[in-house]
Parts: sequence; C-alpha cells; structure tokens
Amino acid sequence: MESNCVQFLQNKTILVTGVPGFLAKVFVEKILRVQAKVKKLYLLLRAADNESAMQRFRGEVMEKDLFRVLRNDLGDENLKALVSEKVFPIPGDISVDNLGLNDYDLLQHMWSEIDIIVNVAATTNFDESINTFGPLNVLNFAKKCVKGQLLLHVSTEEKTISMGETLNGHGKLDIHTEVDLMKQKLKELQKQDCSEEEIAQSMKDLGMSRAKLHGWPNTYVFTKSMGEMLLGNHKENLPLVIIRPTMITSTFSEPFPGWIEGLRTIDSVIVAYGKGRLKCFLADPNSVLDLIPVDMVANAMVTAAAIHAGKSGSQTVYHVGSSCKNPITFGQLHDLAARYFTKSPLVGRDDSPIIVSKGTILTTMAQFSFYMTIRYKLPLQMLRLMNIIYPWRNGNNYKDLDRKIKLAMRLVELYRPYVLFKGVFDDMNTERLRLKRKDSLFEFDPKSIDWDIYITNIHIPGIITYVLKK
Repeated sequence: MESNCVQFLQNKTILVTGVPGFLAKVFVEKILRVQAKVKKLYLLLRAADNESAMQRFRGEVMEKDLFRVLRNDLGDENLKALVSEKVFPIPGDISVDNLGLNDYDLLQHMWSEIDIIVNVAATTNFDESINTFGPLNVLNFAKKCVKGQLLLHVSTEEKTISMGETLNGHGKLDIHTEVDLMKQKLKELQKQDCSEEEIAQSMKDLGMSRAKLHGWPNTYVFTKSMGEMLLGNHKENLPLVIIRPTMITSTFSEPFPGWIEGLRTIDSVIVAYGKGRLKCFLADPNSVLDLIPVDMVANAMVTAAAIHAGKSGSQTVYHVGSSCKNPITFGQLHDLAARYFTKSPLVGRDDSPIIVSKGTILTTMAQFSFYMTIRYKLPLQMLRLMNIIYPWRNGNNYKDLDRKIKLAMRLVELYRPYVLFKGVFDDMNTERLRLKRKDSLFEFDPKSIDWDIYITNIHIPGIITYVLKK
C-alpha cells in the first residue's frame, strides 16, 4: 500500500527556495526518489539567468553523490528524463519582491500552478536582509498562488516570540530600526572606502552586538527570529508550518548513511580535534548537543506538509531535534571523537598519522581564558619577540601557534551558547506528528539513533569522505 506522504506528493507542484543548500538538496532528492509522479518542482537559485541557474543546478545538485542511489535505480538517461520533465531551476532572490522574477509569463504560470511553498533559504551575513525580510517576500509570493495550500518555513528560533518582543525581555524590538541601523552602517563604511573584508567584518560585529543586546546568541538566529515574527504577523489565512531543526548533521540512512556537505555546526570542532589543532575547548561535558540527521528533518518537512496543507489559517511549529527524546552530551561526543581518531587517525602533510590527545575541556570562560593565557598566549608573545630578533629562526612556529590560538578562540566564541547550554527543546508537537502519521518511508524518530554507532561509523567517516575527501 502506498504511503500517505507519497500519495500527498502525487501531482503536487512545489516551490523550494534555498537550493542548492544542504537541507534543500536532501529534501528535493527525497521527493524525486519516492514520488516520480510529483507534478513539478520549481527550484529557486541565486543566478544571473536561466542558463546559469541550470548550470548551478547540474553542478551543485545533480552531480553530487547524494543522487547516486537515484542514478543507480533509474540509470543516467531515465534520471535525466525525469529531471527534465519535473524539475525547473529558476534564477531568483528571496530578498526582493516577487523573488526577483521578472518574466511575467513565468510568474503567471507559477502563481496558477504552485500548491506548496517551502522556504529553506538563509544566510549568516548580517549585511543581507534575507533572513529577516526574505520570509516576508516568500509569504507575499505564496499569497498570490491561487492553489497555494501551505507555506512551510524552515527556521531556527528556540521559542515563538511575538512581534516586537525580545528574547531577554529587555526593551522592544523594532525590526525596521534594526534594518535602518544596518543600512546606515553599510553607507558609512562604503564612504570610508573600506575593503570588502573590512566591511564584512564590521557588519558581522554590528550584527553580533545587536543580537546580544536583545538576547540572541548570534546574528543568524537573531535575523531568523525577526523573519519568523513577520511571517506570524502577516500570514492571514495561508496555512503556515514552521520547522525548527536543531544542529543538522549527516544523513542517518537516506539515501545512504553519512552523506554531508561542508562543515556543519559542531563538525568544525570534530575536524580541528582530528587534525590535532584543538588541544582544549570550552564546554560543559554534561551539556546536551541537540543533533539531528538531515534526512530526518526532510522527512519531518514532508510529513508536516501532508498533515497541514489546506487547513486555512493554521500556524504550527515543530522542533525537530533529539535533546528531549534521545540526548547526546558534549562529553559523549568528545569521547567518541577521541576513540575514533585514536583508532583511525587522519594523515598529516608528511603522510604520518596525526596523534590526538584526549584534550582539556574547561567548563567556564574564566577557566578557558586563564588556560589560554598561561598555555599559549604568553609563549606566543615570547615567540613573537624571538621572531622580531631572529626572524629566520621561529617564524613558522609563531605563525602556526598564532593560527591555532585564533582557531580555538573563534570556535569557542561561535559555539559558546550551545556547548554551555543547559536546556532541551520541547518536541511534543513533533512527537504528536510522528504518532499521527506513522510512515516507515518518512522516519524522523530520534529514538532510533544509536549515537555510538552513528558518530563513529556514519557521521565522522562521512565528514572524512565527503568534506575532507580523504
């Protein structure tokens, strides 16, 4: 018997933004693999024109290993025919009206055909307003779709916050004021003839300071939260589902275990440790790392769409994570990574194995700063002095140590809100969704994950194979 979710996808026309991003790719591959009778997939990519969009789609989506199961099942020619009939890459940009589409005939076709709109687009740069006003542009586009049954928006916010509220409860958040501040700062920097690198860093610093002022840990979740506020305030009767995945990791089982693209969330720490560059780290060993494999997120997205499509006026939020039902701590992850790299070390530039030590975990920022000063910063100053006196003797040592310290400090600053976080995310809504629509083809139950097996046999080998390409 065909699954309910597979039936739901039949004859649907779906717009997906955020292609060729990691999650969007996995979502698209899943649909093509389980339902060849999907009517049409419009994929919005940032590109100059149709030809560039098609080139990006081929190079950054279809040619990836992710599609090898589909390629093996159908054969090259049949897969090409399926994609040619069903998939329509289009150049666009969610940061502008009508998603940047200027072709009037194409717009009319899309507005008359599209059933489901899936917004996965995001950026981590504060000088781009995608995360804040992008969702509103997608919503306005979705409202023009005469057959539109649902807007599914992928977010990251920890809790639902009403328009104008801040996360720390201090003061009032005015989204337009925040954007005006950003624009004003950008103009000032451009007038000063700053380099692109200087502008990018200044805008990141501004974003981080504004985020922390209102209680958010970083720019990314701050701008995503503002985008979510705008959706809730302007959605009217369009059914809205917000999916909030936690830290997304490599595939658990589909289309095969371990596929990943780029270093994601905690993976930077795993790789730095495996390369012997991270001797200490700030973390509470008992803090829960809320990890969730990407294929489980994609499955939850399809399931939620099947449940809520066509339910006028509804708004439902689903946390998709593991901390509530099957938590893994930073201490566990550290032990598993140490075990893996001790048994299967990475190879250095000189072709010799990189020996990793267990490393030092420090539980407070004060301890970490003191440790870094005594262990690294004072010796670094000595090396710097030696480098000035004898530049030919210690230059490489100084540069190597300086690079390692900067890497450790950058990783700590980035992950501090997560590795010291004491809470878990309430996923009762997601649990009800799982119980309501049990479907073996769309599994997203975190209780099915054995973390020891997943981290050491699937995730870390996946990083090494698909990211480090070793």
